Amino acid sequence: MTGRPAPAVLPPLLRPWLGLIAALAALVVVALGVLYAGHSESGAVDTWIIRPTADSLRPPWRNLALALDFLGEPAGAAMLVLAAVAGCLLLRRPRAAVLIVAGGGLTVGTATLLKHLVGRTIHGDGNLSYPSGHTAFVTALALMVALLATGRFGLGRTAGMSLVLAAALVGGAAMGWAQVGLGAHYPTDVLGGWCTALAVIPATAWLVDRMADRSADAGRRERR
Repeated sequence: MTGRPAPAVLPPLLRPWLGLIAALAALVVVALGVLYAGHSESGAVDTWIIRPTADSLRPPWRNLALALDFLGEPAGAAMLVLAAVAGCLLLRRPRAAVLIVAGGGLTVGTATLLKHLVGRTIHGDGNLSYPSGHTAFVTALALMVALLATGRFGLGRTAGMSLVLAAALVGGAAMGWAQVGLGAHYPTDVLGGWCTALAVIPATAWLVDRMADRSADAGRRERR
């Protein structure tokens, strides 16, 4: 035992900025949820971007979209989480492993709860669509891996924020493209899912750090 504190999963230099982004993202999630509550059709913003249909994509792009979609399904998501947790443990980052599990679960849980609260549907038959859980999950995972890399490589505020936001944008855009292209979600559902992850992950990372620090402090007091 070295007695050194475990690295924080939410780098101190990024906390104020990610906290601000999380607050703004939460406002967007709420605003879109209120705007589209109970709707069963695309809105003006959706139709301006693209009108989702079941055949918006043709092979080979459809095959790529289906592969991405699988990563947001329970089996695919479980594989990604297990791989990420294994990577964290190999790098001796137990806090990051806890964040992967807690952050992924809370993000998906929040998206699921919001779907039932908002009640927006697509293609009828009670297919709840807002926000996109697939987009929320992949964005959350990208964010958490980027936070791990930021801490691992000791990146500064500018480089760290750039990496975190780029990862969130790429992950969310890729899955969002697949969901809209497959006709599973409206574009605003994707935006809501992306913002859900941006709101949940910084808060979860802060809680993981706080609980881990308290546990470490309690352990040190017992050894004295």
